[in-house]
Amino acid sequence: MSVTHIDLLRHGEAEGGAIYRGRRDDPLTETGWRQMAGAVEPPPIAWDCIVTSPLSRCHAFAQHLAAQLDIPLLVEERFREIDFGDWEGRSADALMAEAGSRLRRYYDDPWAHTPPNGEPLAEFQRRIEVAWQALIQLHCGRSLLLISHGGVMRMILRRVLALPRESLFKLQIPHACLSRIRIDGEGPEAYASLVCHNSRYLEGS
Repeated sequence: MSVTHIDLLRHGEAEGGAIYRGRRDDPLTETGWRQMAGAVEPPPIAWDCIVTSPLSRCHAFAQHLAAQLDIPLLVEERFREIDFGDWEGRSADALMAEAGSRLRRYYDDPWAHTPPNGEPLAEFQRRIEVAWQALIQLHCGRSLLLISHGGVMRMILRRVLALPRESLFKLQIPHACLSRIRIDGEGPEAYASLVCHNSRYLEGS
C-alpha cells in the first residue's frame, strides 16, 4: 500500500501587521523568514518536492528552500489565501469601529456572511478541496512540503479530521505552523490522518 506524506507549513510574519490579508501580496518580515527557517531546519523528512502558494509571503521562502535542498518547486495558484474583498489591508479594530455589526455577523457565521466583494467561504472550500485532491493524486507515494496560508491549512485539516464547519476557526494556525498529513492508499479508498500539528511549537513549549 502506498503512503503519502504532506507537510503543511504556514508562512511567517508578513509586513503590514495584523490585518485581513488574503490576495494582498505583502512580503515576509525578517522575523517571518526566521520563523519559517526555524520550522524546517533541519527538514523533518526528505521531501521530494515543495508546492507553494504564488503569494510572495509563501513563494519567496519556498523558492529559497527548494534551491537549498535541490528539489523541485511547484507553484499552485489554487492554494492562495481567501480573498477578503473590501476588508483587505484593514485591521479588525478599524473594521469594528466602522462596520462593527457586519464584522460581528462574519465572526458568528463566516459561511453565511462574506466580506463585501470577498470570496465566499463555500467557494474557497471548493477551490482548496479540488487543489488538495489533485495534489494527492499527482504525488501519490511521495513526501511533499506544501507552503500556504492559515485559511488554506484550516480547510485541509477540517477535511482530514471531518470537522463540522462551525469548528473551522477553532483550529489555531500560528505563523510558521508545521503539520503533517499521512495518506494511506490511493483513490477513493485512501485514508488521510493527522500525524502532528504545530509540532515545532509543541517542542518548544
